[in-house]
Amino acid sequence: MKTAFSIIFLTFSLLSCKTNSEISTAIDSPIPLALEPKIENEIVLSNRGIIWGFDFLPNGEILFTEKSGKLGLFFEGKITELTGLPNDINSEGQGGLLDIALHPNYKTNGWVYATYSSLSGGNGVLNLIRFKIENNTIKNIENIFKSSATNKWKGHYGSRIVFDKKGMLYLSVGEGGPSSYGGESSPNQNAQNVKEGWGKVHRMLDDGKIPSDNPILQGNTSPSTIFSFGHRNPQGLVLNTDSGEIWESEHGPKGGDELNLIEKGANYGWPLVSHGVNYDGKIVSNSPLKAGITAPTHQWTPSIATSGLAYISSEKYGSWKGSYLAGGLALKYLSRIEIAKDKTVNAYKLLENIGRVRNVKQAPDGFIYIAVESPGRIIKLIPKF
Repeated sequence: MKTAFSIIFLTFSLLSCKTNSEISTAIDSPIPLALEPKIENEIVLSNRGIIWGFDFLPNGEILFTEKSGKLGLFFEGKITELTGLPNDINSEGQGGLLDIALHPNYKTNGWVYATYSSLSGGNGVLNLIRFKIENNTIKNIENIFKSSATNKWKGHYGSRIVFDKKGMLYLSVGEGGPSSYGGESSPNQNAQNVKEGWGKVHRMLDDGKIPSDNPILQGNTSPSTIFSFGHRNPQGLVLNTDSGEIWESEHGPKGGDELNLIEKGANYGWPLVSHGVNYDGKIVSNSPLKAGITAPTHQWTPSIATSGLAYISSEKYGSWKGSYLAGGLALKYLSRIEIAKDKTVNAYKLLENIGRVRNVKQAPDGFIYIAVESPGRIIKLIPKF
């Protein structure tokens, strides 16, 4: 009896610790009994514009982009703005200076990668560049990916950068084009056009060249940088450092934001199918499922406007280990998603009403950092048990 009472008491005690999160998408499964951390927010830097991307240099410096076209270096309480960026950065609409990432071998080769939008003929273009930093100045700029100039409304650039364990570079690109309307008769079929760079997750060598083992998609005669297609506006991309998988999150229309496991040659459906509806209320598809279309592992309805995606491999956050964290712009919270056997087990709301969460990353020191808007700031999440 004493042992049974102890187990009941321990179970109750552990469950009572879940004060910092609540389930947002219920799928029948037990709530984890492991201790959940309470989170204290430590503001690292603040009073900036929209901080779109950030990454961590080996000496602890934080390199961060601002949508307006600024590149900052933060260290020991001081921000230094770097010079030498391309002079054609255009921040109209959803564009600007966007993501940034260090090469996995940055210590030896010094390469930094960034995405930005420019204009050609009045239309938006997405660029992926790499460069080196010398004396707070950008040097040796190489443009290794450039989209077609078809983004008439200057929106849905997508634009996250991640490297896998083999050093392959993945780039998410939104659908661009003339509109964001969904449906089989949509005027924007970029995401389904396998000869078009918009609406894709690209995979390339670190210099932008095409890997020989990339898929040969139907209608093409050779591989291209396109690794998967049918994406609407993928603003989250992350490596699962345990499994080696690449995961992506993207904006749906009205409802139907997605979390996807990226698979070679897979079609993720936009604009043909969606769990959401168009902004005018008209359906995108009678069913979110269709033969030949890879369904999302998780979907958010209503839309959280997902931006930024992190995988937690750190031991610092207790039962959060193995989860994914997705930033929410519209609903202003951080979503934690537990996945098992490529299916959602539970999803939780964290840090509700903290503001528009633009990006989220696990740093090399194992702590999680988020970028939040208005004002632009980077916040370190401190776990307390």
